[in-house]
Amino acid sequence: MAAAAAAVFAGVPVAVYVSAVIACVAQTAIRPAQAALVPSVAATADQLTAVNVVVSWLESAAMVTSGLLAGVLIALAGVGSVFVMCAGLGVAALLLTAGLRVARPALREDSPAILADVAEGLRLAVRRPRLRIMLALLTAESVVAGALDLLFVILAISVLGRSEGWAGYLNSAYGAGAVLAATAGALLVGRRLGAPILGAALFVSAALAALAFGAGLAGTVALLAVAGAAGTLLDVALRTLLQRSVPLELMGRVFGVLEGLTMVGYALGALLVPLLVNLGGDRLALMGAAVVLPLAAAVGGRALFVLDAGVPVPVVEIALLRSLPLFAELPAPAIEGLAAALTPVHVPADTVLIRQGDQGDAYYAIAAGELDARQDGHFLRRCGRGEGVGEIALLRPIPRTATVIAHTSATVYRLNREPFLTAVLGHDATRRRADRIADTRLATDAAPGDIDTR
Repeated sequence: MAAAAAAVFAGVPVAVYVSAVIACVAQTAIRPAQAALVPSVAATADQLTAVNVVVSWLESAAMVTSGLLAGVLIALAGVGSVFVMCAGLGVAALLLTAGLRVARPALREDSPAILADVAEGLRLAVRRPRLRIMLALLTAESVVAGALDLLFVILAISVLGRSEGWAGYLNSAYGAGAVLAATAGALLVGRRLGAPILGAALFVSAALAALAFGAGLAGTVALLAVAGAAGTLLDVALRTLLQRSVPLELMGRVFGVLEGLTMVGYALGALLVPLLVNLGGDRLALMGAAVVLPLAAAVGGRALFVLDAGVPVPVVEIALLRSLPLFAELPAPAIEGLAAALTPVHVPADTVLIRQGDQGDAYYAIAAGELDARQDGHFLRRCGRGEGVGEIALLRPIPRTATVIAHTSATVYRLNREPFLTAVLGHDATRRRADRIADTRLATDAAPGDIDTR
């Protein structure tokens, strides 16, 4: 962005385009990383959807602000000042995220190379028709978004007869609707998403089609706000359903494929508008953008409802189990089944979760908060997310070797003895790793007193 600003002020158009392309390529890494990160910090499935809603709201609020700022900056200081602002915001984002720390997922000893994981993500998309439908709908959404970038300019200058700065103001109107809808997007938490997806797609298309017949300044602003609201709901619902449907270990790869398709969609939308303008004028361009989502919905609507009606993938639970070294060797189907057997338990501060001397009947994976382990009244260690308690008494014929008390209010996931032993003892690599963890713990603490962790 800084290079693009310098090129604008220097009057070198080619350098502006090259710098913009580099910036777009760099941006493709953001959403895949975010999609893989969010399940690793969420404690419940509802939190996963809620975070998607909040992120969408923030993006929509930024869209409103950026549109207004762009219009003002272009009017006062020219296009280059917009790139300067973007470069400064990029630095601010870097500083804000530099201190973020999360538990790294435990890696399998035979983890495949990164390129092999990417290839697996592509093969997954090819093999699963329902996943292809999701990617196709999200790509269609990006085609409309790419077209809108040019349609804002066409509406401002050609249709409404306003100055260039009005392209930014119309963009803000679209974002204002998105902000309002992002708040309403909280209603999607814990609900089926097929009907909201198709309904939002139709609202976006209807608003764009209405713009083709002229609505005046006030009508244009109102219709763009409707389109922004529907577009935000569509994006939140589509991405949440995709997160529910993709194995966690491939989520980053699949969302990486999605970001590549998104960039292709933006390019197609940007190419579609001038082509349609040359063929039939502004009205045809607006109508062309309006039919993209209905066509995609007509092709994949039934498959979308079938996918939505299926059993959702427990993304948060899988992310939690993957962060535990004990389960790092389990293959995807096994860990998904294990995740389905987890039961969330809220543990208030100072509450005893495990009592020394009791018989072991469950294992607990810590999703949020901190737990203290005490043996014979002596403090042993403090445990947090990415750790588990309770496996020693399940793996060895001994009672609980420590008392575990909530240091803070905590959320844990309970895994009963039977599914725990079936998963651990039924998989050789996991059993060997569990034995190593148990032996290390028993050797570290004074035998037989040992905390039931990890």
